[in-house]
Amino acid sequence: MITRQITATESGKRLHRYLRTLMPNMPLGKLYKMIDQGKVRVNGKRKKQNYELQAGDEVALLMEEAEFQEASQGAQAKKPKFAGVSAAIDIVHEDEELLVVNKPAGLLTHPDRNERKDTLISRVHAYLYRKGELDSALFLPATANRLDRNTSGLVLIGKTARMLHQLNRWIQSRELGKFYLTVVEGRLTGEGAITGKLVREEKTNRTFVASGQAADEAGGKAAETRYRTLMTGPAHTLVEAELVSGRTHQIRSHFQSIGHPLAGDIKYGGRPIGGVNHQLLHAWRITLPDGREFRAMPPALFRRVMEKAGLRLP
Repeated sequence: MITRQITATESGKRLHRYLRTLMPNMPLGKLYKMIDQGKVRVNGKRKKQNYELQAGDEVALLMEEAEFQEASQGAQAKKPKFAGVSAAIDIVHEDEELLVVNKPAGLLTHPDRNERKDTLISRVHAYLYRKGELDSALFLPATANRLDRNTSGLVLIGKTARMLHQLNRWIQSRELGKFYLTVVEGRLTGEGAITGKLVREEKTNRTFVASGQAADEAGGKAAETRYRTLMTGPAHTLVEAELVSGRTHQIRSHFQSIGHPLAGDIKYGGRPIGGVNHQLLHAWRITLPDGREFRAMPPALFRRVMEKAGLRLP
């Protein structure tokens, strides 16, 4: 019998995912058969494959040591060491399960084909590893929300599987509030909601607002952006935008559709301002249904453009 105790980091992981990571060389069919036949016990009891493990649970595998060693070979070797990766992150909040960071504009949230090493999540992993908190090969902390390269602001990271699942559930049920600061062109007053369906064009990496039959035929997805005006200047408006849904480039395409593109956002009809030729968009406030709220003030470049446009935070 092989036994393992679930750590706080692994808490919240599904049983079958835990076993797949623990024994990467075991065929999936054989792994699921072990669960079905009761050869996997949690605290002495049979569990279904999607059972959510909790810290302190004891997982017992009814198998020979030699078979386990063969099935698990290489699992620990896959644990990254993050050598040479920057650990520079702007921490807004940290506890045992949740890390909230303020991402700078220009930094990718996750790796892409052009940049695989210096990304926000890589920096987070390096930071936690050097603190000695990334001590499990079975779970890597991950982001619950992501921001475009040139969008700055708050990103939530689940340090445990349990917290990551909880954050994702709150986002899916729209209980988690995501609020952005942006400067839009023109004079916009009051508050309102933009609900145009969004169609994604992968070739150009752009999102378009469509309606009626055209939206349906193109696979348009329902989206809603709520906004309220914070201050109006001579030719620009400072706006707080709330993402009710979370589509790619949603805020950028929605404001373009009502004739108020984001300042600097040349991809969506905006004009450069103060030397900035990318969207002025900052994820500045997040509210959780448990009552917690996190804020991050806009970066210096954002504030300089606000001043140039005759705007300030109320």
